[in-house]
Amino acid sequence: MLSMTAFCRKQAELERGTLIWEIRSVNHRYLETSIRLPEAFRNLETAIRKTVRGRVKRGKVDCTLRFRESEALSNELHLNSRLLESLAAASEKIHDSFGDSRLPSSLDILRWPGVIETEATDDGDLEQEAVSLFNGALDEFLAGRAREGNEIEAVVRERVASIREILNEVRVSLPEILAGQRQALLDNIAELQVSLEPGRVEQEVALLVSKSDIAEELDRLDAHVNEIERLIGAGEPAGRPLDFLMQELMREANTICSKSAAIKTTRNALDLKVLIEQIREQVQNIE
Repeated sequence: MLSMTAFCRKQAELERGTLIWEIRSVNHRYLETSIRLPEAFRNLETAIRKTVRGRVKRGKVDCTLRFRESEALSNELHLNSRLLESLAAASEKIHDSFGDSRLPSSLDILRWPGVIETEATDDGDLEQEAVSLFNGALDEFLAGRAREGNEIEAVVRERVASIREILNEVRVSLPEILAGQRQALLDNIAELQVSLEPGRVEQEVALLVSKSDIAEELDRLDAHVNEIERLIGAGEPAGRPLDFLMQELMREANTICSKSAAIKTTRNALDLKVLIEQIREQVQNIE
């Protein structure tokens, strides 16, 4: 079981500078991937997105790469000597033709496009380093998801065990509650001191008692709890089916509340609703 929330930051110090990856994710109904890369690393976007989709199934995932160039490299200026010579020759020619024309200053020449050129480097190696660093960051990111997911799983299992205890308690006490309700109805009829057909009385009493019978709801709750335990142990993304099962559990608990004819059963149903809501809050964060 994996959580949908996690954060990881990983960096590498290289000769050309520092690479920093940050990966974070929050809850989302589906998988939504956002990738932010420096312009020099734009070629990596498709590969990074494909890697994320192959290992993450759900959540809003933000992947950000930062690159800080080495100060030694960033402070060096590399001039285009051939272009400088051409500009100087053109300036002299213009000055000779128009004697009163002003010669360009050094700053004017430096502003000319192409005079300052970037050092030729092998960007392929740097991209490879970025991809390798990302894979390591993604491993740590998923490990963080797994650790938090284990904590969520422990909470869910604890709540599920409590639900089972309540269901067993209600099921054990149900025959006694129904028998007591039946006897109370017969006593009320007897107090009326009216003459009624015994068969008709039994029929009406049985109908009234059946309206308070929650055996079917208990069976469905047991089935849902079994499915929850199966999903937890399946080792697959289970957030969405678990969220659906929480809705079904709450529906059955509400039905028990409305059909309950005993204070004890009503209290049990309310306890069920509290536990179901606690589980629902947890599974909202499960992949």
